[in-house]
Amino acid sequence: MTHAQHAAAAPSRTGQTSLVLVLGLAAMVVSMMQTLVVPILGTIQSDLHTSTANVSWVTTATLLSAAVFTPLLGRFGDMHGKKPTLVGVLLVMIAGSVLAATTTSLTWLIVGRVMQGAATAIFPLALSVLREEIKPEKLHGAMALVSGTLAFGSGLALVGAGLLTQGSHPDYHRVFWLAVVLAVLALVGVIRAVPASRTKTGGRTDWLGALALALLLTLVLLPISQGHEWGWTSVRTLGLFAAAIVMAAVWVLTELKVREPMVDMKMFTHRPVLFTNLAGLLLGFAMFAQFIGVSYLVQVPDAVTGYGFSASVLRASVEYLLPTTIVSLIGAQFGGVLVRRIGARFTLAAGACFGVIGFTWLTAAHDTTGSVIGAGMVIGLAISFGYASMPALIVASVPAHQTGIANGINSISRSVGSAVASAVITSLLASKTIPNLPAGVPALPEESQFTLSFALAGAAFVGVVIVALVGLNARHAPRAVPAAAQVPEPEVRETASV
Repeated sequence: MTHAQHAAAAPSRTGQTSLVLVLGLAAMVVSMMQTLVVPILGTIQSDLHTSTANVSWVTTATLLSAAVFTPLLGRFGDMHGKKPTLVGVLLVMIAGSVLAATTTSLTWLIVGRVMQGAATAIFPLALSVLREEIKPEKLHGAMALVSGTLAFGSGLALVGAGLLTQGSHPDYHRVFWLAVVLAVLALVGVIRAVPASRTKTGGRTDWLGALALALLLTLVLLPISQGHEWGWTSVRTLGLFAAAIVMAAVWVLTELKVREPMVDMKMFTHRPVLFTNLAGLLLGFAMFAQFIGVSYLVQVPDAVTGYGFSASVLRASVEYLLPTTIVSLIGAQFGGVLVRRIGARFTLAAGACFGVIGFTWLTAAHDTTGSVIGAGMVIGLAISFGYASMPALIVASVPAHQTGIANGINSISRSVGSAVASAVITSLLASKTIPNLPAGVPALPEESQFTLSFALAGAAFVGVVIVALVGLNARHAPRAVPAAAQVPEPEVRETASV
C-alpha cells in the first residue's frame, strides 16, 4: 500500500486518536493482569488456607498462559482479522476475571488466571491494528503511547490492589472485580473504535506447531518460575530443562516441514528481529528486577535490619513504584519522537544508557527515599524508550502479514526475561539472610543481596546497549522514518528473506 492509498483508507484524525486511546486502554488492562495479584498473594494464601508453593501458581499460571496463547492468537489475528480476535480475547479475559472474583477455590482461581493470561495477546494484536490503520507519519508515536501503557498499567495495578485490600479484613475478590470493570470498558472501546481488518492472510492454523511451541514454552518457564521452590539442581528442574531442549528441536523441525507454519523460522535468522528479541529478553529482566527488588527493599523493617523503609504494600506501590510507571508513560511519547528523529536503534541504545545510569545509582545509594524514587524514575525513562523502539524495529523488519506473530514473539521474550528475573532475584534474596533475628521475625535478606540484584539489572541494560549498537548495526537496523514516508515493507527490500 502506497502512502497515498494508506492516507485515503485510514480513519479520520479523530478516529485515529480514539483508536490509539482504546488500544492503549486495552494494553494497560492486560499489563494490570500480570501484577494485580502480586500484593495480595499473602491474602489469597490465608483466605484459601493453602501453601506458599500452591499460591505461587496464581502468578505462574498466567505467565504460562500468556506464553502459550500470545503467538497463537497473534498469528490467528493476522489470518482471520484483528478486531474479532481482540473481541474474543477480551471476552475470555472478562469470563476469567468473573470466575476469579466469585470463586473460593484455588483450583478455579488458577483456571481464571489462565483465562486472564490469554489476554496478553492483546498487545501484539494492538500493534498490528496500529500498523494497518494509523498514518505512517503518526505510527511510531502511536506505538510508543500504547507500549508506554504497559509499564503504567503494572504500577497502577499495584496501587489499585493496595487500596482495595487495605484494612483489617481485606477481600482479594474486589481486585478481580476491578479487572472485570476495566476489561468491559476496553471491550466496549474495541467494539466501537477498532475497524474491521482490511487485510487477512487466511490459510490454515498450524495446530501442530502451536502445540509444540506451547509445550516448549511450558517446559522452559515452569522450571524457571518454580526452580526456587523445587531446587535448581533437583531432578524435576533439570529434567524439564532437558526436555525443553528436545522439544525445541521438535518444534523447529515441525515448523520447517509444515507448509503454512505458525512461525516462519527465517524470522529468527533475520538479524533485526533476532537481536530485538534479545533486547526484549534483557529489558524484561531489568524491568522486573527493579519492580521486585524495590518492592522488597522498601518493605524491609529498618528497625530490625538497619536498612529498608518499613513501608506497607500500599506505600511501596504509591510512593516508590508509581513514579517509575508515570515517567514510563510520559517518556514513551518522547521515545516515539526520538524513533522518528534518530531511529529506533539509537533510541533503544539511549534508553539503555539511562537504564545503566539508573541502576548504578540504585546500586550505589538505596538508603534514602529520594535515591530510590529518583533512580526509579530514570529507569522508568529507560523502559519507556525500550518499549517505544522495539515495536518500531519489529514492524520495520517484517512484512505486514507477520506483524502479529512477530510482536507476539517479542512479547514472549520480555515475559521470559521477567520470569528469569523473578527466579534470579528471589533466589538471590533467599540465599543470604540476616542471622539471629528476633523470634517471630521471618527470614530477611542481607542488604548486599539487593545491591547484587540491582547490579545484575544494570548489567542487563549494558547488554541492551551492546545489542543496539553492535547487534543492530547500521547495515541491518531500520532507519529513522521521515515524517511523510511510508513505513518500510521489508518484503520489497533486501530483507525479503523474512
